[in-house]
Amino acid sequence: MNQDRFSINQMTVKQLALPDLVAHCVRLGVPGIGLWREPVQEYGVEAAAALVRDAGLAVTTLCRGGFFTTDGWEAENRAAIDEAVALGTDTLVLVSGGLTPGCPDLPSARARIAEAIGELAPYAGERGVRLAIEPLHPMYASDRCAVSTLDQALAIAERFPPEQVGVVVDTYHLWWDDRAPAAVERAGATGRLHSFQLADWTTPLPAGVLNGRGQLGTGAIDLRAWADLVEKAGYTGPVEVELFNDDLWARDGVQVLEETLERFLTV
Repeated sequence: MNQDRFSINQMTVKQLALPDLVAHCVRLGVPGIGLWREPVQEYGVEAAAALVRDAGLAVTTLCRGGFFTTDGWEAENRAAIDEAVALGTDTLVLVSGGLTPGCPDLPSARARIAEAIGELAPYAGERGVRLAIEPLHPMYASDRCAVSTLDQALAIAERFPPEQVGVVVDTYHLWWDDRAPAAVERAGATGRLHSFQLADWTTPLPAGVLNGRGQLGTGAIDLRAWADLVEKAGYTGPVEVELFNDDLWARDGVQVLEETLERFLTV
């Protein structure tokens, strides 16, 4: 991968304040950044938009919308779409939501997710924002995302125009699924491959499992093979590195950013 494809997801170096992250991205020649709503809101959406725009950085994605199985999802997701527009990104990543009292099993949760996306997609499409469904590893199915495979994500996305709804390919969540390569090809052929994210899989997973995303090249995933797979499927967009890792967060954020860029280029 060339450096001009690299994007650093804000969560990878969440210990860096947004102005510091932007300044070091400029210094290192990092062209893109994936933003998260909470720190952006804390800084101020318009201020963040101006900061990134003035630095010449592309906002590759905004995370996250979704959680469609909980109350209040519609207003929250419309706000997320509006924030994506303000920040200048065309891709809102969706973490769809898990089981709740109103959706107590996987079939009801997935049905509700599909219904909610159908209600939201026209609003997003009118504003030039693509909804990118991110399937999460099955260990998150109960509490975070009932959409666990790329096939499941595509089954929802394919109900809508590709410029409105597509999918995210995240190596951390999909590397285990031997059906995923064919689904990547299908997503590319139908114009629904909206984002590609990298993280490695290291074991043992930490307590709570959420923050177990390994630095590139430290785990079990053949990252180069996945990069080749999405490129063969026609994806030429930015490649985000998104790591949730307590050990990385405890380190100097600038060093983590530099290390992540180096591993992106070499691993």
